[in-house]
Amino acid sequence: MARRVAVLLAGCGAFDGSEVHEASAVLVHLSREGAQAEVYAPNIPQMHVVDHVKGQPAPEQRNVLVESARIARGNIKDLATLDVRGLDALIIPGGFGVAKNLSTWATQGKNCSISREVEDVLRAFHAAHKPIGLCCISPVLAAKIFPGCEVTVGHDTECEQWPYAKTAEAMKELGCRHVNSQVTEAHVDTRNRLVTTSAFMCNAPIHDIHDGIGKMVREVLRLA
Repeated sequence: MARRVAVLLAGCGAFDGSEVHEASAVLVHLSREGAQAEVYAPNIPQMHVVDHVKGQPAPEQRNVLVESARIARGNIKDLATLDVRGLDALIIPGGFGVAKNLSTWATQGKNCSISREVEDVLRAFHAAHKPIGLCCISPVLAAKIFPGCEVTVGHDTECEQWPYAKTAEAMKELGCRHVNSQVTEAHVDTRNRLVTTSAFMCNAPIHDIHDGIGKMVREVLRLA
């Protein structure tokens, strides 16, 4: 039986939704490993819409489920219908949608709240001892919900290669252990069954990001 993996999206676009390259890499690597991806997204409005040419907010409104369907080629389900009993693992790609639509991390940092629907899903997989894969900014969700967990968002010292390294410090303040890693690596928290990789938290060639996500996917499937 092929392992069934829920992939939770947060819209479509690096600055206001799911990072498209990360989401695509997750789906490609799941396919390569013979797993069946089931794509979900919450049926909620986006926090805002960003014009990705200008890098500025645009005066329009979009829906997270509708936008996520672009990545899923229409094959997507409302997150409200997810049943953890029929699934083997959960993976959440990154992108600012995680910090804007699935949580309020973008505006509140460590003091953020997480969408109740998203938190319930994460807690359900965790309680069922089923693995959760998180990349880029999405490990902040685990840091907020599971105190004492081990995660990586890359490095904790800000520099040109690691422009978002302060995220690691905020996660440490939430009581989790941050493990420095390279973009091609994934960290496994065996106790909590969490697998994390930094992806676009690093200024790296896209093939290195793709390889790191592949490592994360393989480790998730190994635990499933």
